[in-house]
Amino acid sequence: MEMEKRRPDPGAEGCLVGVLRVPVKIVAVLVVLPVRVVWDVLAASARLLHRHVLAPAGQGLAWFHAHALRPVLRGLGRAAGILLMLVFVWPWTGLWRYALAPAGRGLAWLGRGLVTHLLRPLGRGLALAGWAVLVRPCAMLRRHVLVPLGDALLTHLLRPLGQGLGRVLSAVGRYLLLPLGKGAAWAGWALGMALFVWPWAALWRYVLVPAGRGIAWAAHGVGTALAWLGRALFVWPWAALWRYVLVPVAVGAYRYLLAPLGRGAYAYLLAPLGRLLVAAWHLAGRISRALGRGLVRLWRGCVARPCAWAYRQVATPAGHLVREIWRTARAAVREARAEVRRALFGAPPREPVRSRARTLGSTTAVGSVPAPEISLHERQG
Repeated sequence: MEMEKRRPDPGAEGCLVGVLRVPVKIVAVLVVLPVRVVWDVLAASARLLHRHVLAPAGQGLAWFHAHALRPVLRGLGRAAGILLMLVFVWPWTGLWRYALAPAGRGLAWLGRGLVTHLLRPLGRGLALAGWAVLVRPCAMLRRHVLVPLGDALLTHLLRPLGQGLGRVLSAVGRYLLLPLGKGAAWAGWALGMALFVWPWAALWRYVLVPAGRGIAWAAHGVGTALAWLGRALFVWPWAALWRYVLVPVAVGAYRYLLAPLGRGAYAYLLAPLGRLLVAAWHLAGRISRALGRGLVRLWRGCVARPCAWAYRQVATPAGHLVREIWRTARAAVREARAEVRRALFGAPPREPVRSRARTLGSTTAVGSVPAPEISLHERQG
């Protein structure tokens, strides 16, 4: 009968957690907290390095590759391509275009002329001569002599002779050779059976088969006896030991000893210890974040804010003051140089100041005397 599963006692678990909480906190503060702080510092350093060093360096390398290395490599590639074209392509292209191709076209034209005007008429004449000397006489000999002679021999001599010989050979094979062959085959079959088949068949059927059956029956009985003896000596004792001793002992040990110990160790030791370690890790993370926030606030309060205040309240007004002083000094120097130039070389002549105001539809200034109105006919007269 299986043992019922028992639920862990909450009071015992609470006591065990209370006992383990103080050592786990000590370990969390002395071991986990430094590791977490070092991890957070390394992560922040890595982010800072990536943000302010690696990313700008990568952008600089990309800019260098895009604006310096790629144009240089592209120019070198174009120069190498042009050099290769000058050395390996254009000479052979010029040789082919201006030497080999015209020579080939001239040879082709000469060959076509020879074939058209010499070889083709000569070949036609030789073909007509061969036809008249060899082919035509042979064709006439075949048509008027050999074909009629062959047809006559086939019709009146060879075909009747072949038919007579075929009838004679058919009669000889049917009435002489076929009966002789059947008799010889039957005699050979009977002799072969009497000498090589029937004695061995009788030996197999009446001697070997009964003897084999007896030996097989005896061997089966002996094998069955030996099998039962082997089972009785080597199988049944070990099977009984396994079934009635080892299996019950192992099942009882697992059911009543190992399983309760495992469940108790997991419920009262491993699970609380795991939860305490997770809590210690999260607690170390909170302490590390609080420490980081404190350092950031300390940096802001002691360094960043005073520097910003100094920049806004001191450096910026001082810069504005310096800029105004520099502007005033430049204006004074410019005026002094102009006075020195006027004293040494004199003032340049100035045009009279006229009003820039214009009347509508006129190019004269306001207040100037208008030109007399004279018609075109009066001017010409």
